[in-house]
Order: sequence, then structure tokens, then C-alpha cells
Amino acid sequence: MVEYVEVHSTTNTRDEADRICSAVVQARLAASAQVLAPIRSTYWWQGRIERTDEYLLSMKTTRDKFDQLGRMIRANHSYEIPEIVAVSIIDGSDDFLGWISAETREPGESA
Repeated sequence: MVEYVEVHSTTNTRDEADRICSAVVQARLAASAQVLAPIRSTYWWQGRIERTDEYLLSMKTTRDKFDQLGRMIRANHSYEIPEIVAVSIIDGSDDFLGWISAETREPGESA
């Protein structure tokens, strides 16, 4: 049975967010990727509390693509430790979940 996830990451520029979204969708590691912005993040970094405006990426994919997706995000990311987390999609419409499966398949790869 296919498991579906929504993967989140953040960046500090819109251009970087757009570049990562384009890269993961073009590589078929995500069926879709959205940029939500701006968001205000508060977090610990190097012993201090930081506040930064960031761009939140939300990518829909299958669980088996997560490791490859994470590598692609890291390869295109400027942060030393980028946020790369997957949240399970516990349910969804059959047609939407089927679309995710179809769009993350390599050309010629069977279902």
C-alpha cells in the first residue's frame, strides 16, 4: 500500500523557495509544491533565540520518495540545517492520492 506524506521546509528568500519547488517537481520527487509566505519563525540557533521572516514550502509526495526529496532539498538549500520534515497524510480522496502517485512516477515506471 502506498503511503503519502506532505514534506515541509523553510527558506529565507522567495527565489530559493521557488527554485527548490521547481527542482523537486521537475525531478518527480513531489507531485506539487506550494510556497506560503511570508511567515514569521522564532527558533533557537547557536544558543540564541532568532526571529526571521521565511517562506514555507509544502510538497506532496509518496513516503518512498522522502529520502531522495530530502537530498534534492539539501542540494538546493542555503541553510546549514534545513527543515525537512514529513507529515503523514492519513487519508485523502482517491483521485487526489492517485494523482500524487502518478506524478511522482518516473516516465515508463509502472504503477
